[in-house]
Amino acid sequence: MSLPRGARLTSTADGAWRGDFGRALHAEWTKLRTAGDMGRLLLLAVALTVAVGCGTAKAVNCPDAGCGQDAVKLALTGVTVGQAVIAVFVVLAVSGEYGTGMIRTTFTAVPNRLTVLTAKATVLTTVVLASGTVAVLASLLAGRYILPGNGFTEAHGYAPLSLADGPTLRAAVGSVLYLVLVALIGLGVATAVREAATAIGIVLGLLYLFPVVTRVVNDPEWQRHLQQISPMTAGLAAQTTVHLHEPPIGPWAGLGVLATWAAAALLVGSLLLHRRDA
Repeated sequence: MSLPRGARLTSTADGAWRGDFGRALHAEWTKLRTAGDMGRLLLLAVALTVAVGCGTAKAVNCPDAGCGQDAVKLALTGVTVGQAVIAVFVVLAVSGEYGTGMIRTTFTAVPNRLTVLTAKATVLTTVVLASGTVAVLASLLAGRYILPGNGFTEAHGYAPLSLADGPTLRAAVGSVLYLVLVALIGLGVATAVREAATAIGIVLGLLYLFPVVTRVVNDPEWQRHLQQISPMTAGLAAQTTVHLHEPPIGPWAGLGVLATWAAAALLVGSLLLHRRDA
């Protein structure tokens, strides 16, 4: 029994898209793997994340009377620094093609620009997911051994950091997703802007400028609203494991805000990528 013509055409189109996507995926991985500085940037992101987390864990003491600190969040403080390197890594991975003119070759090989952008997003997400997981797990492991020496003991109400603990696991997963979403914001902005320095400035401005503006604003209600829409403040709410009622937004809702920023950046980037010349 023969298939309807429409079904045959759809199958052919799907096969062609999968073929283009496969080629684009392989090309994006090859470009990223053979760019020497990219690997160093990822190692730097992991090293800074762990180092800052260790430094924070060593610097904070919990006295006998208790300190009310969030031990998990302390161990994961380095994410606030590592994210900057991740953003630079992604922007350079995208803008470098425009600087060298290689993007024309890419679009010649795979004319469908949305396919190219999807392949870039897939490769970059996978790489950041892997490196982010290493950084977060190493930070928690370091915190598990450092924090008890500074008074974060069971006697003071702090169990050793463990992924078997639900809130700790959620904070770990949320931190990794946070880094992935920051990477996707960088991808969208770099695709829209193309120029590396400008794109890096925009992404870092989105991440770090909101907290500064929040401190300048005197109205508590406006401060709360700004914190609820701030990519970094809202996204990092995922790290909170104690006093969950105090942050201006919940852990998963905060990641939802960051995901909205990432979706908006990718949407703008894809629209401009489709309309402009290479």
